Amino acid sequence: MAKKTKRKTKVEGVQIDMISEDFISTMTSMEKINLILEGVRKGNIVILERGLTPEEETKLIETTMAEIEPDNFVGIEIESYPSRQKSSLLDRLLGKKVIETRLTVVGPADQLKTLKRDHGFISAMVSVRS
Repeated sequence: MAKKTKRKTKVEGVQIDMISEDFISTMTSMEKINLILEGVRKGNIVILERGLTPEEETKLIETTMAEIEPDNFVGIEIESYPSRQKSSLLDRLLGKKVIETRLTVVGPADQLKTLKRDHGFISAMVSVRS
């Protein structure tokens, strides 16, 4: 009787980390940024169910720019659904703006290319590192 052996198949592709709103809501802004950059440095695409605030996106870009090394870390590509303003009549009378952030996609700049974006649709091309 022949002995069957399991062959391990090497799967090549891109890892996508999808992070829930519940998980990230307990983090500080810097913890969120570090989590995102840790994944992107590994070549992963990071998708946040609830996007970053405009201030957090700005800090993420600033932090990324400070860490770019041409031979090691080329930076990030970031795309978010446009933010929606959610405010009640009272908020509008008091001049308060409540920004509701939405889904955000972040990945290595050399692997993620945004093809199209509108209010409810993000289309991106992801390439595998060779």
